[in-house]
Amino acid sequence: MNSARGTNVAGTDPRDDSTSEPSAEEVAAYLQAHPDFLTHHPKLLDTLQIPPRQSAAGVVDMQAAMVKRLRTDIDKLRAVQQELISAGRANQITQNRIHVAVLSIIQATSFEKLIHTVTHELPGLLDVDFIALAIEGTEDAPRRVPVRGVYVLAPGAIDAALGPGESARLRGEIIGEEAFFGPVARHVRADVLVRLRVSSGSPDGVIAFGSRQGATFGPTQSTELLFFLTRVLENTIRAWLDLPE
Repeated sequence: MNSARGTNVAGTDPRDDSTSEPSAEEVAAYLQAHPDFLTHHPKLLDTLQIPPRQSAAGVVDMQAAMVKRLRTDIDKLRAVQQELISAGRANQITQNRIHVAVLSIIQATSFEKLIHTVTHELPGLLDVDFIALAIEGTEDAPRRVPVRGVYVLAPGAIDAALGPGESARLRGEIIGEEAFFGPVARHVRADVLVRLRVSSGSPDGVIAFGSRQGATFGPTQSTELLFFLTRVLENTIRAWLDLPE
């Protein structure tokens, strides 16, 4: 009967530990057998330390320089990627808010309710502090129309504020204008004015968005969603007042 000494039940060496880490020699042998390994696993370059190549005195180690530049480029790409992800999330949040605001506008059950929705409910929906409406009037027109949150402007005031024919103005780090915001103007530190063209038979108006934070708005911000909201508001006002296009 043969002795079983030196082996376990399965007939393998009990000193063989399959869970142990590979030795440096084994890793080196594997890399030599797979020279394209780092090409398929470039993220490892972020953690590996590449030793300088042995070269004559005065010769620049281009390999180390290239690896360093590659790592820097990867870091920059990751930062850009994170910025894009954050911007995409912010845009999605803004888009959702605009959609809710539009639904609130078209669901108003009266013209007075529509104005109240815009000036009192939309600030909370759009995460701004103030929203006001203004229309141009004649020289002898009253300063306020009999609806809270709506102001009457002097003739030509919109062109003076936005620029002749311009559709919008975005500003930061300012003090709001009382003509557009009334008594709360002193609290406005950033604003957006968007021209309202309700009807060819009526003067232009403005929807004014104001924020207490000076960095909320700026001239480089996108205005497509605000223009969309404004077009919906124009059509809804025109329908309530039965005005021609």
